[in-house]
Amino acid sequence: MELKRVVVTGLGALTPIGNDVDTTWKNALEGVSGAGPITHFDASKFKTQFACEVKGFNAADHFDRKKARTLDLYAQYALVAAEQAVNDAKLTDEDINKDRIGVIIAAGIGGLHTFEEEAGYYAMHEDMGPKYNPFFIPKMIADIASGHVSMQYGFHGPNYGVVSACASSTNALIDAFNLIRLGKADAIVTGGAEAAIFPAGVGGFNSMHALSTRNDSPETASRPFSKSRDGFVMGEGSAVLVLEELEHAKARGAKIYAEVIGGGMSADAY
Repeated sequence: MELKRVVVTGLGALTPIGNDVDTTWKNALEGVSGAGPITHFDASKFKTQFACEVKGFNAADHFDRKKARTLDLYAQYALVAAEQAVNDAKLTDEDINKDRIGVIIAAGIGGLHTFEEEAGYYAMHEDMGPKYNPFFIPKMIADIASGHVSMQYGFHGPNYGVVSACASSTNALIDAFNLIRLGKADAIVTGGAEAAIFPAGVGGFNSMHALSTRNDSPETASRPFSKSRDGFVMGEGSAVLVLEELEHAKARGAKIYAEVIGGGMSADAY
Protein backbone atom coordinates (compact mmCIF):
# COMPACT_ATOMS: atom_id res chain seq x y z
CA MET A 1 0.00 0.00 0.00
CA GLU A 2 1.39 3.37 -1.01
CA LEU A 3 1.14 5.88 1.83
CA LYS A 4 -0.26 9.33 1.05
CA ARG A 5 1.66 12.55 1.61
CA VAL A 6 0.22 15.02 4.13
CA VAL A 7 0.43 18.81 4.09
CA VAL A 8 -0.76 21.75 6.20
CA THR A 9 -3.33 23.92 4.42
CA GLY A 10 -4.97 25.90 7.23
CA LEU A 11 -3.93 27.68 10.43
CA GLY A 12 -5.87 29.02 13.40
CA ALA A 13 -4.84 30.34 16.80
CA LEU A 14 -6.36 31.97 19.87
CA THR A 15 -3.58 32.38 22.42
CA PRO A 16 -2.35 34.42 25.39
CA ILE A 17 -0.16 36.43 22.98
CA GLY A 18 -2.63 36.92 20.14
CA ASN A 19 -6.17 36.17 19.06
CA ASP A 20 -5.17 35.12 15.56
CA VAL A 21 -2.20 33.48 13.83
CA ASP A 22 -0.48 36.63 12.60
CA THR A 23 -0.58 38.42 15.97
CA THR A 24 0.51 35.29 17.85
CA TRP A 25 3.45 34.70 15.49
CA LYS A 26 4.55 38.36 15.59
CA ASN A 27 4.48 38.46 19.39
CA ALA A 28 6.26 35.10 19.67
CA LEU A 29 9.10 36.38 17.48
CA GLU A 30 9.32 39.53 19.60
CA GLY A 31 9.46 37.56 22.84
CA VAL A 32 6.20 38.93 24.23
CA SER A 33 5.08 37.13 27.39
CA GLY A 34 1.45 36.10 27.83
CA ALA A 35 1.73 35.83 31.61
CA GLY A 36 0.02 38.21 34.00
CA PRO A 37 -2.27 38.38 37.06
CA ILE A 38 -5.25 36.02 36.93
CA THR A 39 -8.50 37.79 36.05
CA HIS A 40 -10.87 34.80 35.60
CA PHE A 41 -11.37 34.61 39.38
CA ASP A 42 -10.04 36.09 42.62
CA ALA A 43 -6.73 34.27 43.09
CA SER A 44 -5.47 36.41 45.97
CA LYS A 45 -5.56 33.48 48.42
CA PHE A 46 -3.85 31.02 46.05
CA LYS A 47 -0.12 30.26 46.06
CA THR A 48 -0.05 31.08 42.35
CA GLN A 49 -1.79 34.27 41.33
CA PHE A 50 -0.79 34.54 37.67
CA ALA A 51 -1.26 32.61 34.43
CA CYS A 52 -1.23 33.01 30.66
CA GLU A 53 -4.83 34.01 29.91
CA VAL A 54 -6.35 34.78 26.52
CA LYS A 55 -6.91 38.55 26.36
CA GLY A 56 -9.85 40.48 24.96
CA PHE A 57 -11.98 37.42 24.23
CA ASN A 58 -15.74 37.99 24.29
CA ALA A 59 -17.99 35.03 23.51
CA ALA A 60 -20.70 37.41 22.26
CA ASP A 61 -18.41 38.38 19.38
CA HIS A 62 -18.53 34.79 18.10
CA PHE A 63 -21.70 33.10 19.36
CA ASP A 64 -25.26 34.11 20.07
CA ARG A 65 -26.31 33.95 23.71
CA LYS A 66 -28.14 30.63 23.38
CA LYS A 67 -25.18 28.94 21.70
CA ALA A 68 -22.65 30.32 24.18
CA ARG A 69 -24.61 28.82 27.09
CA THR A 70 -24.09 25.34 25.65
CA LEU A 71 -20.30 25.70 25.35
CA ASP A 72 -17.58 25.47 27.98
CA LEU A 73 -14.88 28.10 27.50
CA TYR A 74 -12.44 25.52 26.16
CA ALA A 75 -14.89 24.56 23.40
CA GLN A 76 -15.47 28.23 22.58
CA TYR A 77 -11.74 28.67 22.11
CA ALA A 78 -11.58 25.57 19.90
CA LEU A 79 -14.44 26.74 17.68
CA VAL A 80 -12.85 30.15 17.14
CA ALA A 81 -9.43 28.69 16.24
CA ALA A 82 -11.06 26.05 14.05
CA GLU A 83 -13.04 28.73 12.19
CA GLN A 84 -9.79 30.53 11.38
CA ALA A 85 -8.16 27.32 10.14
CA VAL A 86 -11.17 26.14 8.12
CA ASN A 87 -11.56 29.53 6.44
CA ASP A 88 -7.83 29.75 5.78
CA ALA A 89 -7.91 26.33 4.09
CA LYS A 90 -11.18 27.16 2.28
CA LEU A 91 -12.69 23.87 3.46
CA THR A 92 -16.19 25.30 3.11
CA ASP A 93 -16.17 25.10 -0.71
CA GLU A 94 -19.29 23.32 -1.97
CA ASP A 95 -17.43 20.75 -4.08
CA ILE A 96 -15.52 19.28 -1.10
CA ASN A 97 -16.66 15.82 0.03
CA LYS A 98 -17.40 16.48 3.69
CA ASP A 99 -17.80 12.75 4.36
CA ARG A 100 -14.01 12.56 4.10
CA ILE A 101 -13.21 15.54 6.34
CA GLY A 102 -12.50 14.64 9.98
CA VAL A 103 -12.03 16.54 13.24
CA ILE A 104 -9.64 15.62 16.06
CA ILE A 105 -9.38 18.31 18.75
CA ALA A 106 -7.38 17.46 21.87
CA ALA A 107 -7.75 18.63 25.47
CA GLY A 108 -5.82 17.64 28.55
CA ILE A 109 -8.78 18.22 30.87
CA GLY A 110 -11.77 19.51 28.90
CA GLY A 111 -14.60 21.43 30.54
CA LEU A 112 -13.13 21.80 34.01
CA HIS A 113 -14.92 25.09 34.67
CA THR A 114 -18.28 23.51 33.87
CA PHE A 115 -17.53 20.58 36.18
CA GLU A 116 -16.47 22.96 38.95
CA GLU A 117 -19.63 25.04 38.63
CA GLU A 118 -21.98 22.06 38.61
CA ALA A 119 -20.28 20.27 41.51
CA GLY A 120 -20.35 23.48 43.53
CA TYR A 121 -24.04 23.98 42.82
CA TYR A 122 -24.95 20.52 44.11
CA ALA A 123 -22.84 20.96 47.24
CA MET A 124 -24.81 24.12 48.07
CA HIS A 125 -28.24 22.59 47.34
CA GLU A 126 -27.98 19.04 48.65
CA ASP A 127 -31.31 19.36 50.47
CA MET A 128 -33.09 19.93 47.15
CA GLY A 129 -31.89 16.67 45.61
CA PRO A 130 -30.01 16.33 42.31
CA LYS A 131 -30.54 19.28 40.01
CA TYR A 132 -28.04 19.64 37.19
CA ASN A 133 -27.89 21.69 34.02
CA PRO A 134 -28.88 19.47 31.05
CA PHE A 135 -25.79 20.77 29.26
CA PHE A 136 -23.49 19.70 32.12
CA ILE A 137 -22.15 16.52 30.50
CA PRO A 138 -22.01 17.73 26.87
CA LYS A 139 -20.22 20.90 28.01
CA MET A 140 -17.69 19.03 30.15
CA ILE A 141 -16.51 16.00 28.18
CA ALA A 142 -13.11 16.31 26.57
CA ASP A 143 -14.19 15.32 23.05
CA ILE A 144 -17.05 17.79 22.72
CA ALA A 145 -14.94 20.44 20.97
CA SER A 146 -14.43 18.03 18.07
CA GLY A 147 -18.15 17.37 18.01
CA HIS A 148 -19.05 21.05 17.83
CA VAL A 149 -16.57 21.72 15.02
CA SER A 150 -18.00 18.75 13.13
CA MET A 151 -21.57 20.01 13.55
CA GLN A 152 -20.58 23.57 12.66
CA TYR A 153 -19.28 22.57 9.22
CA GLY A 154 -20.97 19.24 8.52
CA PHE A 155 -17.72 17.27 8.54
CA HIS A 156 -18.65 13.58 8.72
CA GLY A 157 -15.20 11.96 8.82
CA PRO A 158 -13.36 10.57 11.89
CA ASN A 159 -14.34 12.58 14.96
CA TYR A 160 -12.95 12.28 18.47
CA GLY A 161 -10.78 13.90 21.13
CA VAL A 162 -7.31 12.96 22.34
CA VAL A 163 -6.29 13.15 26.00
CA SER A 164 -2.65 12.66 26.97
CA ALA A 165 -1.85 15.59 29.27
CA CYS A 166 0.71 18.03 27.84
CA ALA A 167 1.19 15.89 24.72
CA SER A 168 -2.52 15.85 23.77
CA SER A 169 -2.32 18.20 20.79
CA THR A 170 0.79 16.52 19.41
CA ASN A 171 -0.95 13.17 19.66
CA ALA A 172 -3.97 14.60 17.83
CA LEU A 173 -1.75 15.84 15.01
CA ILE A 174 -0.05 12.46 14.70
CA ASP A 175 -3.41 10.65 14.65
CA ALA A 176 -4.66 13.00 11.92
CA PHE A 177 -1.44 12.53 9.95
CA ASN A 178 -1.72 8.73 10.11
CA LEU A 179 -5.41 8.64 9.14
CA ILE A 180 -4.75 10.80 6.08
CA ARG A 181 -1.66 8.95 4.90
CA LEU A 182 -3.54 5.66 5.22
CA GLY A 183 -6.28 7.04 2.99
CA LYS A 184 -8.97 7.14 5.71
CA ALA A 185 -9.66 10.86 5.20
CA ASP A 186 -8.85 13.63 2.71
CA ALA A 187 -8.39 16.29 5.41
CA ILE A 188 -8.64 16.61 9.17
CA VAL A 189 -9.15 19.71 11.31
CA THR A 190 -6.87 19.04 14.25
CA GLY A 191 -5.18 20.71 17.21
CA GLY A 192 -6.02 21.39 20.83
CA ALA A 193 -7.83 23.64 23.28
CA GLU A 194 -7.76 24.20 27.02
CA ALA A 195 -9.33 26.56 29.57
CA ALA A 196 -8.49 25.49 33.11
CA ILE A 197 -7.48 28.79 34.74
CA PHE A 198 -10.12 28.51 37.44
CA PRO A 199 -9.98 27.63 41.17
CA ALA A 200 -10.03 23.85 40.66
CA GLY A 201 -7.29 23.98 38.04
CA VAL A 202 -4.95 26.38 39.82
CA GLY A 203 -5.69 24.95 43.27
CA GLY A 204 -5.23 21.38 42.11
CA PHE A 205 -1.87 22.03 40.49
CA ASN A 206 -0.79 24.16 43.46
CA SER A 207 -1.46 21.23 45.77
CA MET A 208 0.90 19.15 43.61
CA HIS A 209 3.56 21.88 43.86
CA ALA A 210 3.54 21.88 40.06
CA LEU A 211 2.95 25.60 39.37
CA SER A 212 5.49 28.40 39.58
CA THR A 213 4.80 30.82 42.43
CA ARG A 214 6.82 33.76 41.06
CA ASN A 215 3.93 36.15 41.61
CA ASP A 216 6.26 39.13 41.63
CA SER A 217 7.58 38.35 38.14
CA PRO A 218 5.01 36.49 36.01
CA GLU A 219 6.71 37.41 32.72
CA THR A 220 9.88 35.52 33.66
CA ALA A 221 8.30 32.62 35.58
CA SER A 222 8.30 30.10 32.73
CA ARG A 223 11.84 28.68 32.72
CA PRO A 224 11.63 24.90 32.14
CA PHE A 225 15.34 24.35 31.47
CA SER A 226 16.67 26.70 34.14
CA LYS A 227 18.37 25.58 37.33
CA SER A 228 16.09 28.02 39.19
CA ARG A 229 12.82 26.69 37.76
CA ASP A 230 10.03 26.29 40.30
CA GLY A 231 7.13 24.93 38.25
CA PHE A 232 5.16 25.53 35.07
CA VAL A 233 2.91 28.46 34.16
CA MET A 234 -0.68 27.55 33.32
CA GLY A 235 -2.00 28.79 29.99
CA GLU A 236 -5.18 28.58 27.94
CA GLY A 237 -6.40 29.00 24.38
CA SER A 238 -6.49 26.94 21.21
CA ALA A 239 -4.44 26.23 18.10
CA VAL A 240 -5.84 24.32 15.12
CA LEU A 241 -4.38 23.14 11.82
CA VAL A 242 -5.94 21.66 8.71
CA LEU A 243 -3.95 18.62 7.59
CA GLU A 244 -4.72 17.46 4.07
CA GLU A 245 -3.67 14.81 1.57
CA LEU A 246 -1.22 16.40 -0.88
CA GLU A 247 -2.95 15.54 -4.15
CA HIS A 248 -6.33 16.56 -2.73
CA ALA A 249 -4.88 19.92 -1.72
CA LYS A 250 -3.21 20.45 -5.11
CA ALA A 251 -6.35 19.49 -7.02
CA ARG A 252 -8.38 22.22 -5.36
CA GLY A 253 -5.59 24.80 -5.46
CA ALA A 254 -5.14 25.01 -1.70
CA LYS A 255 -2.38 27.06 -0.12
CA ILE A 256 0.29 24.69 1.24
CA TYR A 257 2.28 25.85 4.27
CA ALA A 258 4.37 22.75 4.93
CA GLU A 259 4.53 18.98 4.63
CA VAL A 260 4.22 16.67 7.63
CA ILE A 261 6.67 13.81 7.19
CA GLY A 262 6.43 11.99 10.50
CA GLY A 263 5.81 11.95 14.20
CA GLY A 264 6.58 9.73 17.16
CA MET A 265 5.00 8.77 20.46
CA SER A 266 6.58 7.10 23.46
CA ALA A 267 6.51 6.98 27.26
CA ASP A 268 9.37 6.88 29.74
CA ALA A 269 7.13 4.84 32.11
CA TYR A 270 8.58 6.89 34.98
